[in-house]
Amino acid sequence: MNSSGAGGDGKHDDDSALAEFLSSLMDYTPTIPDELVEHYLARSGFQCPDLRLTRLVAVAAQKFITDVASDALQHCKARLSAPVKDKSKQPKEKKLILTMDDLSKALRENGVNLKHQEYFADSPSTGMDPSTREEN
Repeated sequence: MNSSGAGGDGKHDDDSALAEFLSSLMDYTPTIPDELVEHYLARSGFQCPDLRLTRLVAVAAQKFITDVASDALQHCKARLSAPVKDKSKQPKEKKLILTMDDLSKALRENGVNLKHQEYFADSPSTGMDPSTREEN
């Protein structure tokens, strides 16, 4: 019994669907510009003259960013809906404010470990000895 007849039709359908998808990328303008994707691909040592491949990477990056943003939003909503022990600290309006913790959790779920500085400074001279500061 030869199973290549049934499998061959499926493979042909997959090939034609892939070809159709790749040709549709030529008409699609991704959110992430082609030049930016090409720059980061070149920095990683990858060069390909095929614009379809560049746009495929842009679409994948856009999907990843969308997934991370959506996950961070869910973490933010969960944090705001958590019961607050001290009623005086509970905000009157429930504004959604994305925090680094929300973003870190979302990135961690997607395989990216983010480490941010323990302290943030308003300007490069914040925290320096006043005698060594350069006044602008």
